[in-house]
Order: sequence, then C-alpha cells, then structure tokens
Amino acid sequence: MKTEEKINPLGHEPIGRLMMKFAVPSIVGMLVGALYNIVDQLFIGHAIGTLGNAATNIAFPFTTSCLALALLFGIGGASAFNLNLGKGEKESAPYYVGNAVTMLILCGIALMTVTLLFLEPLLTLFGSPAEVMPYAVEYVKVTALGFPFFLLGTGGGHLMRADGSPGMTMLSNIIGALINVVLDALFVLYFQWGMAGAAWATIMGQFSSGVIVLLYLRKFKTAELKKKYFIPSVKYIGAIAAIGMASFFNQLAMMLVQIVLNNSLKHYGALSVYGEAIPIACAGIVMKVNQIFFSIIIGIAQGTQPIESFNYGAKNYKRVKEAYYLASIAGGMISVSSFFLFQFAPGWLLGLFGEGSPEYFEFGIKTFRVMLFFTWLNFLQPITSTFFTSIGKSIKGVFLSMTRQIIFLLPLILLLPRFWGIEGILLSGPVADLLAAIAAVWMVFVEFKKMDGSLAEKG
Repeated sequence: MKTEEKINPLGHEPIGRLMMKFAVPSIVGMLVGALYNIVDQLFIGHAIGTLGNAATNIAFPFTTSCLALALLFGIGGASAFNLNLGKGEKESAPYYVGNAVTMLILCGIALMTVTLLFLEPLLTLFGSPAEVMPYAVEYVKVTALGFPFFLLGTGGGHLMRADGSPGMTMLSNIIGALINVVLDALFVLYFQWGMAGAAWATIMGQFSSGVIVLLYLRKFKTAELKKKYFIPSVKYIGAIAAIGMASFFNQLAMMLVQIVLNNSLKHYGALSVYGEAIPIACAGIVMKVNQIFFSIIIGIAQGTQPIESFNYGAKNYKRVKEAYYLASIAGGMISVSSFFLFQFAPGWLLGLFGEGSPEYFEFGIKTFRVMLFFTWLNFLQPITSTFFTSIGKSIKGVFLSMTRQIIFLLPLILLLPRFWGIEGILLSGPVADLLAAIAAVWMVFVEFKKMDGSLAEKG
C-alpha cells in the first residue's frame, strides 16, 4: 500500500492541489451541462415567449432522467474503478469502466424508445397545460434522439476524470456546449425553426461530446480497455449501481418532485391571478438558474470523489476528512454568493429570458426570493451525499440524497398549498433546504467520529 501511495498522486499530493486539478474541470463540465438547457431557454424565451419557456420546463423531467442514468453508471463506475485501484486490485478495475460504458449506451437507447412511443401521455403526466403541449411535443420528439449520446457524454466524463484526465472531461463538455450555442443562434434566430431548432442544436452538441468520449476510451491511460471489459456482467453492474445509486436517486427524486411541482403549479396557478402557464414558466427559469449554482457545488463534490475514494480505500482517513472540509468551504462561499444574487437581482435574472406580463415578473421575483431563501445552506447536502458515495457507503448516500427532495420537499409541496395556496408551494423550498442541511451535518459528524476512532486504534 505504501508503494501504491507513492505511485498514485491521490495518496500523497497536497489536497488543495488535487482539488484544483479535479474539481475545476468538473465544475466547468457541470456548468456546461447546465448551460445546455439554459441556452435553449434563453433563445426560446426571446423567440417564442412564456409558452415556450413553460414547454422547456415541462420537458425537463426527460433531461433529469437522462442525468439520473448517466450519474448512476458514470459516478458509480468511476468510484468503483478508483476504489479498486486504491485497494491495489488492478485486474478487476477496468471491468467497471467497460460495463459502465455499455450500460450508458443501452439505457440511452431504451429511454429514447420509451419517450418516443409514449410522448404525449408522458407530457400530460409531467403537468403540461393544453396550450403548452404543442411546443413541448415539438421540442422533445427531437431531443429524445440525442439521449444515448447525452448519457454517454455525461457519464463518460466521470470515467475520463477517474482515469486522471479531468481536462478531457472539460474539453468534451465545452465543445458540446459551444456547438449548442452557435447552432441555437443559427437555427432559432436566423432560420426561425422555433422549438425544433433549439432541440436540434442541443442534440448536435450532445453527439459531439459522446463521440469525444468514445475516442478517449480507445486511449484509456490506466489500462487497455479490451472487448471483454464491455461485456455486461451482473457482478460488475451491481457493484457500479450500488455506488452510483445515491446520485441516481437524487436525480430521480428531482424528477419526481418536478412532476409534482408542475402539476401543483398548474392546479393552484389556475386558482390564482397568474393562470396555469406563468407559474410553470417562472419555476422552470428559477430552477435552471439555480441549477447553475448547484452545478458548481456538484462539480466541487465530484472533484473530491477520486481523492476520497482512493484515500478511504487506503485507510488514510485524515486526507479523506481534509478533502471534505475543503469542499465544504468552497461550496459555502459559492452558496452565500448565490444567495445574495437571488435575493437582490431576481428581476434582472428573469429579464434574461425574454419579456413577460407584470404578473409573470411578480411571480418570478417572488419565486427567486422565497423558494431559494436557504440557498446559502444548500452546499451541505450534495457534498455530503457524494462523500458517502465516494467512500462506498451507498446506503447512507442514497438516504441523504433523498432527504431534501423526497423526505422533505415532496410532502411539503402537497401539504402547504392547502393552507396558503400557490405561495405555500414556494415556502416548501426553504423549509426542505433547512431540514436537509441539518441531516447532512449530523450524518457526517457521526461518520467522522467513527474515522477518529479508527485512527486512534491505528495509532
């Protein structure tokens, strides 16, 4: 083990330097991923307006389901790969990469097929008002074609980073995003193809990222990826899924909450002065702007994954804790900055996505200020959930990933509007954020106590 630590920089280089190496490309990658949807909505908002903005929000559960599968096999495969390297099991490690890639492609094809076969019933389930449905159908029937490349590009980025090439992950995402932006401007503004134009721009960017991942796998640094590594195996797929389950359920929970949220906004919006479409459009913008902030936090968390996984496997708990603390400090700084932006510049943020009625801006500003009030605490849950995933304690990671979305937010969305109408939906956000932060602090405190006990015994 001592020899392995000397060979692998994860075991001996300063944590701060490693964090910069892995977290910065991960942050850029996550930001670029978030910008795929933001860019579409920016162009759609100016070209089509409120109904177009509402349509992209109705369609967003499809994106979330893609991310759930990409993280299940991407983070799961990357963590399993690094954990096995940390333990010195170099023979089995490549199987986790190969099986992860195979599952990313197969799941992308399956999700594309289901979406195209049941598109309108799914959009109805997701809460689409009748006036929004044509725009949502036009958008999703094109974006669904890119699901296999979306999964491969997103999930494969984690595998490249685990191989010690975070820069390639960043490059893959940047190239895809640039293609998306350029084609969005060309297709939506110049050719005026509307929702379909934005959708074609998106999948062309995703195709580019997926191709880069495939090319990289041919030159994988840690091991030559032979055909046998890609043959699906229950043993390896099960281990990958067990570790990636926390991130998977976190995204799945987000999708479920979003579906319930859309339907609740549709119902209670119809009972208010705002109507059905305005609350859905505003909530979609607020969530996607918040996703930019959250992408930075998740990028920081993912940047710690190889460090925490390797050193936990090597039983170097001091470095594991140091990585967590540094991630929390960085995440806290970003969270506080985001809080001030959301509280003091919500009108400016809404204006970036096109014009709207006075009711549109009134509800949008209220949503930013109320629903995101505890943004300054939101770094704790994703960083801590990723921490448990990285050290192989997937059950704790899954539980923590579900605290905000399923255990707290979902019941509150259903309960609070019964007393305060559509304002009750907005109040559910900060209450859930506070409770999730408390749960994260308690769980990591208990885990660190156990590590301290192990260090004392070792000493």
